[in-house]
Amino acid sequence: MSRSYSSLDHFIIGVDSALRMASAQQNGTQRHSPAESIPEIVMEEPQRRHAAGLMRINHAGEICAQALYAGQAATARNPNVQADMQQAANEEIDHLSWCKQRLDELQSKPSLLDPFWYAGSFAIGAAAGLAGDGWSLGFLKETENQVEAHLEGHIEKLPPEDARSRAILDQMKIDEAKHAQMAEDSGAFDLPRPVRTAMKLTAAGMKAIAYRV
Repeated sequence: MSRSYSSLDHFIIGVDSALRMASAQQNGTQRHSPAESIPEIVMEEPQRRHAAGLMRINHAGEICAQALYAGQAATARNPNVQADMQQAANEEIDHLSWCKQRLDELQSKPSLLDPFWYAGSFAIGAAAGLAGDGWSLGFLKETENQVEAHLEGHIEKLPPEDARSRAILDQMKIDEAKHAQMAEDSGAFDLPRPVRTAMKLTAAGMKAIAYRV
């Protein structure tokens, strides 16, 4: 029998997740990394640093995704919407683990601002949830659509020899499209253009910073 969580329960779960994210104590992956069977190719230093910067952005993006889903689940009114948010968050844990593993392989580290990314994204997710489930799902759908486009761009920007990172981003792109479709099927509203534009500008700022720090 599944337990029904209150808004307070979801808030506490979100705070606990934030603390674990901040201390790098994230849950283990549920799926094997898509890069597992692909041999590592030693890259020149500029290519390695560039690949690491791109994967740092993607890792920070997954930190944000975890926070957004936690915030939305905390304020969702419909138990089915809460369950959908939690399921999507569970799948995003795989992405987080894969990106962290790839950063380790590239001899690099996650963004120093990960706790900040999490806190800000949790607040945004909670606000979206308070606006109503239709708007919250619309925010999720638009987020995933923008992430899918972002991943496509990163796949093209990766050094040609970095097949391991490319395999990870390819699978992440498939999963993000599935999450966007889930939101659409669950009754997502279409967000106004100014909101979509603001989301893109905010994401662009995060990416510019996380690439370096």
